[in-house]
Amino acid sequence: MKIIYTLILLVCMALSTQAQSYTSYFTGDTADVNPSPSSGICLMGGATEDDSAMKWFLNKANGGDVVVIRVTGADGYNNYFYTQLGVNINSVETLVIPSVAAANDPYVRKQLRNAEAVWIAGGNQANYINFWNNTSVDTALNDLINVKQGVIGGTSAGMAVQGQAYYSALNNSVTSAATLANPYNSDVTIGYNDFLDNPKMKGIITDTHFDNPDRKGRFVGFIARCVKDYNKHFIGIACDEYTAVCIGSDMLARVYGGHPTYDDNAYFVVPDSCINGGIYQPETCISGQPLTWNHNNQAIRVYAVKGTPNGSNHFDMNTKKTGVGGTWKNWYVNSGIFTEGSLPTPPCAPNGLSEIENESFVKLTPNPAGDVILIQVQSQKTNHTYSILDYLGRTISTNIFQGPTCRIDLSFLDEGLYFVQVDGQIQKMIKSK
Repeated sequence: MKIIYTLILLVCMALSTQAQSYTSYFTGDTADVNPSPSSGICLMGGATEDDSAMKWFLNKANGGDVVVIRVTGADGYNNYFYTQLGVNINSVETLVIPSVAAANDPYVRKQLRNAEAVWIAGGNQANYINFWNNTSVDTALNDLINVKQGVIGGTSAGMAVQGQAYYSALNNSVTSAATLANPYNSDVTIGYNDFLDNPKMKGIITDTHFDNPDRKGRFVGFIARCVKDYNKHFIGIACDEYTAVCIGSDMLARVYGGHPTYDDNAYFVVPDSCINGGIYQPETCISGQPLTWNHNNQAIRVYAVKGTPNGSNHFDMNTKKTGVGGTWKNWYVNSGIFTEGSLPTPPCAPNGLSEIENESFVKLTPNPAGDVILIQVQSQKTNHTYSILDYLGRTISTNIFQGPTCRIDLSFLDEGLYFVQVDGQIQKMIKSK
C-alpha cells in the first residue's frame, strides 16, 4: 500500500509540474487595470532595443499592463520597461512559455488577455510557431490586436513572426545563396495566414538583422515565394539590428535609430507592378531552379530609410509608394544572382494600375462596396464597357452597358482590393462584407 501511495504521489507531482510549465517574472502592481490602449505595432531588428521606439511602444499601453513572452530567457525586460524608460505603466510581466502545455495554461491566457501591450522577445521563431500556434497564446494575441486594439511588438524572431506571411525557420536557417539557387529549398519554410491576424500587416513579410548583407537576397526569395504561392501582392519590411519600425493607426511606418551617428536603416521592399502590364510575379520561381525576378532590371523597388531618434523619417503604408527621408533602390535577381542598384524615381502605384484622378468622369458608389456598386459615367458616349480587375490587374469579368449608370452585382467577389475599368479609365474599388 505504501508503494502504491508513493507512486500516486509521484504521478500527481508530475502532473502538477506539467500543468504549470511556464515561468513568470512580475514587476509592478498585481492589480489589473483597464485603460484604453492605442493600436500599433513595433518591429525591432534584433539587437539592443532602441529606447525611443520602446517609449513609443510603452506609451501605446496608456498606463496599462505589459506582458513580455518568450520561450527561453528570464526577466531582462522588466526593469527596462518598468523604470528605465520613464514611461508610466502599471506592470511588466515576463512569461517564459516553452511548450504547448504552457501556452494553454489558464494563467498565461488570463495575463495575456489582461495586457494592453505585448512584446515578443528574440529567440527562435520555429519555437514560437511550434509551441504557440493554435493555442491560447495566439488567440489572446489576436484578441489584443483586433478586439482590445492594443499594441504588439517584437525583436528578431519576435519581429519575424509578425507578418501575414513569415519565415518560420522550422528546419534550418537559410542563406541567400541557397534561397536564390532554389526558392523551394527545404529550409525556405514560409508560413502564411495562420498565426497573427494583424490588419496592419496584411500582405507583408518581414526580416531582421539586415546589417548582414547576406539577408537581402534571401528576403527577395521569401517575397517571391509569397507572390507566387499565394497569388497576391506582397511587400517586405526589414530592419537593421539597432533599427525599429513603428506603425500606428495613421499607417505611417516611422523609423527609429541612431542616424546620423550610426548607419541604422529600415527597408520597404515593393515589387514593381507597373512593369510588364502589371504582372510583377517572378519570371522563374520553380522548385529546383534558380530564381529569376528581373523584368529588365526593374523587378523590385526598395525604399531605404534612415532611422532617427525622433522617428521623423517614415514610409507611407497607405500608398506603399511614398515616404520621407528615404532613398529608392532597385533590386533584381537573374538566374539566382542578386543585384542592387540605385533608382532616381519612386515606383508607381503598387497595384500596377494608374488610377483616374478625374472623378467627374467615372464615379463608383458606395465605395467601399457591399454586394452592389453603382457606376455613374459623365460622357458623350451611349455605350460603355466595364471590366472588374483583381489586385494583379487581371480581368475577372467584362460587360457592356448603355446610358449614364450601371449597377454591378459584386456578391461573387471575396473581400479585398479590386479595380473597375470603364472605357479604359480605372478606379480603385474596395469590396467589403
